[in-house]
Amino acid sequence: MLPPVANLAESVMAIHMHMQMTLFVVVGVLMAPLYQKIFPRFFEKWNSNGVPGILLFMVILGYWLLPRTMDEALSIPAVELFKFISLPFLAGVPLRDSWGKLSNVGKNTLYVLLSVIFGVMAWLYIASPVQLCNNYLIIEQKALGWGFVFFAVSIMIYFISTLIIDPSDYE
Repeated sequence: MLPPVANLAESVMAIHMHMQMTLFVVVGVLMAPLYQKIFPRFFEKWNSNGVPGILLFMVILGYWLLPRTMDEALSIPAVELFKFISLPFLAGVPLRDSWGKLSNVGKNTLYVLLSVIFGVMAWLYIASPVQLCNNYLIIEQKALGWGFVFFAVSIMIYFISTLIIDPSDYE
């Protein structure tokens, strides 16, 4: 990410969290087949059932959901570099490798867990009377919170639809 584009993406809190960081994870998801082809034994040995990869994804996601890490990514170059590396390689690649290996129960658990986490983050950012990130205004914090509401509701709608709709009807 070139500095002018990174500065633009990081200038608005909701774009920083919901667009830039999400796109880094998507980049990792798209790069995963290449790494699975280059290092097949690594993925077979360390992520045979998908759980270790999902745990790594959740740890990295949890780290980047913290308000302080968003501030540090703007003010400490090493943390920003870690963002550029961790989201694609430690979140996106393991997510892609793990998703196909998870059972339906594991996938459903992840849907509910992500929805709950995003709901809690929405409550934190919307209901907080104080500024959580030094680099962003309170109004941007509330906009980020409403973005989390959108993600949480969207994930729950998709989860409920997977329970109601039989995918074999569309094959």
